[in-house]
Amino acid sequence: MSSTATLDHAESAGNPVQSEKLSLKERLGYAVGDLSTNIIFTAISTFLTFFYTDIAGISAGIVGTIFLITRIVDGVLDIGIGALVDRTKSKHGKARPWIKWMAVPFGLSVMLLFTAPDLGPTGAIIYASVTYFICMLIYSCINIPYSAMNSLMTQDPYQRTLLNITRMVLALTGGVAISMFAMPMVNGFGGGKMGWATTFGIIGAVSPFLYAITYKTTKERVKPVVVQKDIPLRVGAKSLMRNKYWMIVLGFSIFLFLNTGISSALNIYYAQYILHNPGLVAALGIGSILPIIAGILLCAPLMKRIGKRNTILVGCAVTLAGSLLILVDPSNFEIVLISTILKTLGVAPAVATGSALLSDTVEYGEWKTGARTEGLIFSGASLASKIGSGFSGAIVGWALAIGGYQGGLEMQSDSAITAIKVLFIGFPIVLVLLQIVFMLFYTLEKKLPSIMEELQSLSGKAKQ
Repeated sequence: MSSTATLDHAESAGNPVQSEKLSLKERLGYAVGDLSTNIIFTAISTFLTFFYTDIAGISAGIVGTIFLITRIVDGVLDIGIGALVDRTKSKHGKARPWIKWMAVPFGLSVMLLFTAPDLGPTGAIIYASVTYFICMLIYSCINIPYSAMNSLMTQDPYQRTLLNITRMVLALTGGVAISMFAMPMVNGFGGGKMGWATTFGIIGAVSPFLYAITYKTTKERVKPVVVQKDIPLRVGAKSLMRNKYWMIVLGFSIFLFLNTGISSALNIYYAQYILHNPGLVAALGIGSILPIIAGILLCAPLMKRIGKRNTILVGCAVTLAGSLLILVDPSNFEIVLISTILKTLGVAPAVATGSALLSDTVEYGEWKTGARTEGLIFSGASLASKIGSGFSGAIVGWALAIGGYQGGLEMQSDSAITAIKVLFIGFPIVLVLLQIVFMLFYTLEKKLPSIMEELQSLSGKAKQ
């Protein structure tokens, strides 16, 4: 075993591989947390750009800049949040307490995010920038520890996969729900600023209760193989750089989030200006989420046969086929919907295995460097999300601005229409090809059994 971290072998806190079967109640309780998170994350990805440009009256170019700067700064802060999670010590664990601490602040930040007070043009930009940054920072404080719990609840790779699949089913259920009901709720509450504020005031109020279920029904079980001193951020960051499989998963995830982020943000624009029916945004939104649930159910048997990595590559091929299909007739709703369904179906394997892949890199990192840093490693997932969604928002905003998009108009210029088409059709093809390149280099699956055996052996020696 390769190790550079200082370990205290005098007393073991480790244990053999945690293979305890997680109950359905615990898996569902854990998954309810992501139900809440994904309702909010999907709303931000799908509607926030439109809310800023057409409700708050901020230009598309400025919106793109707000997204990019905020996500980059927040992404850097994610590493620090991950380090804080690793240093947290309590009788309830090191990740689970954060769910309790951050649930109410997150709900309040969502309420503020979709509120547009009359502050004038400059005031609107400042308000949007501040509330968006606060919401994304609190999102990191709850989502990084939440994701890290996958590796802390069990050490068994199959149980982790089942836990992640259960999580994703409920997360996607939340995404479908917000895609279907957000606009009807907004319109039902009178539309305009009041409709948006009321809708997300309700969502922000419900969110903490869902996180409370996660906190009450879950338990952290996994400890480091041996007791180790607090790892300084500098040492932890250095260990991440030596974890090549974490770097591969990070790169793959950035392009995945960039791809899905652009597509989600464009649905409302594509429905209104290319398909000429704003009501179709719900169908496109559901087509962008619901197939993942079916795909996840198909993934489990396929992963048993060919492994996680190869299943993800099969999914990428399906996404590529869907991305190419739309070229047949970009203005035909049926073709666009089938294309969207195929692209979404292809994302299912990556969604089903995302946390499981990162959990595997935790074991690799401990074997490689001697440092077990769940918080830092799972901050990578949040970092990938922030970079991908930040750049996707920036690219959408800047491209619309370059194309001359004017919010609130019934008709847009030819250049604005071209910008929407290029973003919706061309970018996904390039991005899925980049995803395939990264995943071809992920070969940890074959090595993981021997790594786990060596870690278990070390744990046994440390107890002697």
